[in-house]
Amino acid sequence: MAAGPATQEDTRTRLLATALRLFTEHGVEGTSLQMIADALGVTKAAVYYHFKTKDEIVEAVAEPGLRELDQVIDEASRLRRRGARIDHLLTGFVNTVVRHRALVALFSSDPGIARTLARTWTSPQENFSVRILGILVEEESDLNRMVAAHVAVAGIALAGGSPQFAGVDDDTLREQLLDVGRRLLGRPRRVS
Repeated sequence: MAAGPATQEDTRTRLLATALRLFTEHGVEGTSLQMIADALGVTKAAVYYHFKTKDEIVEAVAEPGLRELDQVIDEASRLRRRGARIDHLLTGFVNTVVRHRALVALFSSDPGIARTLARTWTSPQENFSVRILGILVEEESDLNRMVAAHVAVAGIALAGGSPQFAGVDDDTLREQLLDVGRRLLGRPRRVS
């Protein structure tokens, strides 16, 4: 009897979660399709049913976080006021980092994911970086503001994906990252 669409989607979802866990433990380049199959308790052929290559798995693992970040940047860029653009981007970036902690940790620690995505995507990291900094920093900004924007973006990503903060609940981490981001970007603190 053939597996139905719901079962296939469940297997695909479990496969991606397992792949992300193994990528985090062994790195993208240190994880084989056979390791993923073994961890799932399926054959390598079952993995091939869903994905033809490990690169396709890496893309599928990264896609939800990258798509979400792309949407946040697009929404922020459409806002009229500069302060509103910065606030929307900062909040959306922090929410994306917190929601996709394991993926962010992988991006921060494993150059293999960037190499894999560079082969298949059109340089998402460079594109995101340029777009994010274009919203956070005006062309005529001084060096201090440019450095602060870079530190805010890199620091939020590194802290959000840090194993040191794995035990911190999402709401607390989100609040802390937003607070630090606002201070670095010279934004007013939100009153709760």
